[in-house]
Amino acid sequence: MDHVTKEVRSRIMAAVHSRGNTTTELPLARLLWAAGIRGYRKHWPVAGKPDFAWPGKRVAVFVDGCFWHGCRCKYLPRTNTEFWRNKIETNKRRDRRVSQALRRDGWKVIRIRECAVRKAPSLARIAKALAE
Repeated sequence: MDHVTKEVRSRIMAAVHSRGNTTTELPLARLLWAAGIRGYRKHWPVAGKPDFAWPGKRVAVFVDGCFWHGCRCKYLPRTNTEFWRNKIETNKRRDRRVSQALRRDGWKVIRIRECAVRKAPSLARIAKALAE
């Protein structure tokens, strides 16, 4: 059980700021650069604002954090479990909606989980989509 009220916990969590996407976007950007894959745009203004986009080839890449997007490698917190289950399910539904919207508009959508960023198949999927 939490040691503070919901209001206090909410204020504490609201004060936490991101330190950058050090486990998701930055490692993939380094891998893309090392592989010679250039020409991407960050957060291109289309549905969902993909993390990496090649507008000319209409390829969108999303790098999803494992916890926030419901990967099996992460567990739900033991406190406030119902809130977190709903939050993650909502994120997954939004991911599906965004992917469908982009595909309807002719984009190839690639979603890579945080735990798979550094694995060779992830980079290969991107390279293949760009080559098509």
